[in-house]
Amino acid sequence: MDNQQPKKKVLSCIQPTGTPTLGNYFGALKNWKLMGEECDAAFAVADLHAITVRQDPKEFKKQIMQMYALLLALGLDEQNNIVFVQSHVPEHSQLAWILNCYTQFGEMSRMTQFKDKSIKHADNVNVGLFSYPVLMAADILLYKADYVPVGVDQKQHLEITRDIAERFNGIYGNVFTVPEPYIGKKGAKITSLQDPTKKMSKSDTNTKSFISILDKPETIVKKMKSAVTDSEACVRFDEENKPGVSNLMTIYSCCTGASFEEIENEFASKGYGDFKQKVGEAVVEELRPVQQEMERIMKDEKYIKERMAQNAEIASRIAHRTLEKVMKKIGYVQI
Repeated sequence: MDNQQPKKKVLSCIQPTGTPTLGNYFGALKNWKLMGEECDAAFAVADLHAITVRQDPKEFKKQIMQMYALLLALGLDEQNNIVFVQSHVPEHSQLAWILNCYTQFGEMSRMTQFKDKSIKHADNVNVGLFSYPVLMAADILLYKADYVPVGVDQKQHLEITRDIAERFNGIYGNVFTVPEPYIGKKGAKITSLQDPTKKMSKSDTNTKSFISILDKPETIVKKMKSAVTDSEACVRFDEENKPGVSNLMTIYSCCTGASFEEIENEFASKGYGDFKQKVGEAVVEELRPVQQEMERIMKDEKYIKERMAQNAEIASRIAHRTLEKVMKKIGYVQI
């Protein structure tokens, strides 16, 4: 008799706004494949979330295609995972409206990300920006996700998802799975190459501060060579006193698997020039398979759209079952 426990369900979404950085790759994306092997995982390109900020239509379409191709290039294959585009599954918007009516205004107004983004985009403080966490709750609850990987900036959103689910369940019975934060293998924290006290960000105005997953090899090496270090000329891990060097050591360790002690020994008699060159080359080799696979996929738009359609159908089938149950509980007429 097979007593194997069913895999836990996990959902993870990424917005198609700009190309992810090396920080995103080591902090999350590289671990998604492992997560997809361990769990019954669904991955989504969160394009509905992206329009709280005005997008250029032509560029937006291109970014959605690119992000979807990147998820496929990471090896999130259809045998184990669902990889879909959020807007292709209308149940997300439908459930979001319903959940809006089970979410309190005061709860939304306390969301710190709304306050931060309202200041950043003061000319476009729209209702979508305000109710963004409710759409996120709909994303999660539709797929009965047991776990959701969340960063520090999204922790509050998972908490409100749990509150909404528990409130709805309290009224109508056990409808939603109440999700927990996913604690998988901890991703490495990669900081800015120009200011190692800040995290690496694709929105940084200084392009030398971050490495994009799609940067060309020569660009990667050049950016590494201009990375901030210190005047000691000693490769030693010390985050407090040598943040720049420690950041480069973390990157090198992620690429090669070498420990900090091994890295210190490898570069014991060498200067920062040699060290930065080696780190740059290691990053190039780490990203090469992903870049090559993505380039191959992006040449075939028909294939990308076929995969989108196939996965949207699977995702919609799961999502519709949840939505139907919700609507039946509320009292909507079923046809």
